[in-house]
Amino acid sequence: MTNTLDRRAVLRIAGASTGTAVLTAALTTTGPAHATASVFRHGVASGDPLPDGILLWSRVTPTDEAQPGSGAGPDVQVTWQVGTDPDFATIVAQGTTATGPARDHTIKVAVDGLTPATTYWYRFGYGDAWSPTGRTMTAPPPDAAVDRLRLGVVSCANWEAGYFSAYRHLAARGDLHLVVHLGDYLYEYGTGQFDAGGTVVRPVRPVHEVLTLADYRVRHACYKTDPDLQALHAALPWVITWDDHEVANDQWSGGAENHTPGVEGDFAARLAAARQAYFEWMPVRAGANGAIHRRLRFGQLAELSMLDLRSYRSAQASGTAVDDPNRTITGDDQMSWLKAGLTGSTARWKLVGNPVMMARLDLGSLPAWLLGPLRELLGIPQNGAVLNPDQWDGYNADRNELVDHLRANRTRDVVFLTGDIHTSWANEVTTRSTVLSGPAAAEFVVPSVTSDNIDDFLGLPPGNSLSVLGASVIRATNPHVRWTELDGHGYGVLEVTPQHCRMDWYRLAERTSPTSGSSWVAGWSVATGSSRLRQEYTPLP
Repeated sequence: MTNTLDRRAVLRIAGASTGTAVLTAALTTTGPAHATASVFRHGVASGDPLPDGILLWSRVTPTDEAQPGSGAGPDVQVTWQVGTDPDFATIVAQGTTATGPARDHTIKVAVDGLTPATTYWYRFGYGDAWSPTGRTMTAPPPDAAVDRLRLGVVSCANWEAGYFSAYRHLAARGDLHLVVHLGDYLYEYGTGQFDAGGTVVRPVRPVHEVLTLADYRVRHACYKTDPDLQALHAALPWVITWDDHEVANDQWSGGAENHTPGVEGDFAARLAAARQAYFEWMPVRAGANGAIHRRLRFGQLAELSMLDLRSYRSAQASGTAVDDPNRTITGDDQMSWLKAGLTGSTARWKLVGNPVMMARLDLGSLPAWLLGPLRELLGIPQNGAVLNPDQWDGYNADRNELVDHLRANRTRDVVFLTGDIHTSWANEVTTRSTVLSGPAAAEFVVPSVTSDNIDDFLGLPPGNSLSVLGASVIRATNPHVRWTELDGHGYGVLEVTPQHCRMDWYRLAERTSPTSGSSWVAGWSVATGSSRLRQEYTPLP
């Protein structure tokens, strides 16, 4: 999420395949219940599945002093096991690994030698305590014929704005193979600075804005005490990238809007602290020099390229500066990697995990009542500029380069999966120069899990007439935006088959309720060989 006003001023203004057995297995524990709860209190997780391997994660609290961020407690050895059944009657991989205060007692194990396209269960042990049991899956071989892939897609989970019921509903589905998280897994603000329409639903820890390594560790630990987040991590492997709030709002390569040099310390030190805590606490594989952009393949059906749109970008700009070819959102190396990967892929579908919206957003003719809340939400300058400089709109040269490259190489079946702006969109990706020749790709944008959106900024109930009218105006002024919904909090479910790529959107009944239900909102799909979107009128079966 972006803001181009002073951040504190804006804050003041804003004020699995076996049904339910998947979730049951994910939450199974063995050994003494008290020991498990006290020793492995932050759950388990897996991520970045390969055909022969998976990354496993947990955290151990071996003594009372070994609290997150404390830098205290002993160095210990933790055991881990991977089995073909939830009772671990057949163990196919096991070992021990060391952890301690130097890595905040977190555990990450890259397990290899596994069988492709296989479901496994895993757990960690310390003393007489075992962690909750997690369930994960390896990817199919690169050349395998895959009939279907279903992904849960989420973004923007603000602790203080509500409960993570979206995660609970995804964990309970039983038909998913993977979760894709597109960033803003957590938020850096202090308590009350970024709440639910002026209300703190549940206070975050630490209560102040996070700045130091200890702060970021405590904030990660706070999030991983949420039972719904723990359930979804335990039920399925995740593929995750970061956006800005894992460090600070509107982060770029050399700073952030939500960082005041001289008052909040050196930004490079803050960034290093945030990144260290992130890699300690998240089931993510780090590349050379901590690079997080990476590519995973799921047979012949799909290849997923996860982008990092914060580490290499130029500072946000406005006016004609957004057209400057010397400014970048991806960085030169990542852009080359992305273009080569998309055009060179032999997979049917080329999916792109894209933290901020790719599609153009022209807002010049919007009425003042809608422009105000949208400006706060999207970071549109007060002078009425017609784009959001924190999205690809602020980096036109990079977007033109990528779209032109797809066109020149006749690369089809590219779908961007996007988060960040807390609202739901089905877009056809064009630039001004390609409007007449048709879209180069499709884009599905998922809503926030809890973070504020239009109705929250307006102080009106969801589905109010202004929000509905605003969505209609956006579509009228942006023909490539086929559908948008501005109020709902929730999640997406993406189905990929050889014939189509389809997103279904689901809305929570009430984000401030820990038992919130959810309902289907819409479905849009794109067929193989076409970037034109088609509306679906019934939910995925």
